[in-house]
Amino acid sequence: MSDKKVAFHTLGCKLNFSETSAISRTLEDDGFTRVDFSEVADVYVINTCSVTENADRECKHWVNRAQRANPDGFVVVVGCYAQLKPEEIAAFEGVDMVLGATEKFNIGQYLHDLAKKDSGEVHSCDIEEADFFVGSYSIGDRTRAFLKVQDGCDYKCTYCTIPLARGISRSAPLDQVVQQARQIVNQGIKEVVLTGVNTGDYGKGEFGNKKHEHTFMDLIRALDDVEGLDRIRISSIEPNLLSEEIIEFVASSKRFVPHFHIPLQSGSNEILGKMKRRYRRELYVNRVACIRKHMPHAAIGVDVIVGFPGETEAHFLETYQFINELPVSYLHVFTYSERDNTEAVEMEGVVPIPERKKRNKMLRGLSAKKRRAFYTSQEGMRKRVLFEDENNKGYILGYTENYVRVKAFWDPALTNTVQDLTLGQQNNDGTVSLVELSSVPLENVRNY
Repeated sequence: MSDKKVAFHTLGCKLNFSETSAISRTLEDDGFTRVDFSEVADVYVINTCSVTENADRECKHWVNRAQRANPDGFVVVVGCYAQLKPEEIAAFEGVDMVLGATEKFNIGQYLHDLAKKDSGEVHSCDIEEADFFVGSYSIGDRTRAFLKVQDGCDYKCTYCTIPLARGISRSAPLDQVVQQARQIVNQGIKEVVLTGVNTGDYGKGEFGNKKHEHTFMDLIRALDDVEGLDRIRISSIEPNLLSEEIIEFVASSKRFVPHFHIPLQSGSNEILGKMKRRYRRELYVNRVACIRKHMPHAAIGVDVIVGFPGETEAHFLETYQFINELPVSYLHVFTYSERDNTEAVEMEGVVPIPERKKRNKMLRGLSAKKRRAFYTSQEGMRKRVLFEDENNKGYILGYTENYVRVKAFWDPALTNTVQDLTLGQQNNDGTVSLVELSSVPLENVRNY
């Protein structure tokens, strides 16, 4: 198979990106050459998401893109949507194979015959069989790596299909995570983003049992000692699992950055109860206050769902006001959409689609206001910026430790370097300009 080419496209979360990279490395070890999705390839792999409202439309779009690139290309669909609705995907024109939650990691075993098929073959297990952990991390695409430390979820949120798509909560062995972090360092990557479905539940199912052999605290302590890593970012963590001990550790750590992304979903305790979330708004206030106490300039991101069944205008305004008064930095706003086999789909009080969209727009406006206020608070501060590796219309982009997006005129010498910079004023494109570059001579930045 040494002359075979494979192309990938990933939809959805950071966890999917890490798994795509792992699958790609497996096929490269089997002799495949990875190419861009727009190029002619023998195999096209589409890693899907089930969270987006239009999972079927997005999947069809990328199947069509693959077929346009090479009508004879063998199209494989994997990921959460593939586990939830494999037969539906197999019926899409152009799909040759659908692999479920565990089968996707053994993709090489299914690629011996690459002849186009009349209809898609399905290889999918019952989700109860997805009870083991497959490690993965992404490298090569970015100046940061997504490191998967946990998979699956034991929570029973009434709107969510992730437990149906990914199975029970289970974790990577601690030694494996540390080893993979060192492998990432050896690739010259400076930032690691810890990913999982329920990252704070790390340790459960670490060795095939339900108890915690280690905790999330054990994990971050071990990673903080990995030499060569410049910074570590926690992608998302549930408020009930974000303890004051974790916050205090991040505040004093060598490598963890002052950035937290904490799902809220609703600022109404009544709606949180309907969602079966494991906290109430009072605990969320406590967690944000604790972060601000120990890290006054930390970035705090918030996930919110609008239009959940039973969410009246009063409930929504309660959420809006709650977030408006919180010292947070930005929002990720999701419009509720019905999901098969969830409790919420049977609930009364369905919110009309136009009303859901209106509420989404209001919260996105609030997010823009919060981000502007946060960026303004950082103006004139000296921060360490990790620059990315892309020429973006004559500019190079980067992030500070506390997730302020900055831009400077393109200079390839800055790629994948960390620079001490003074932050200037905001631009209209959601970035911040720089007052000056570091005093470190540019000819030395590669060794910085």
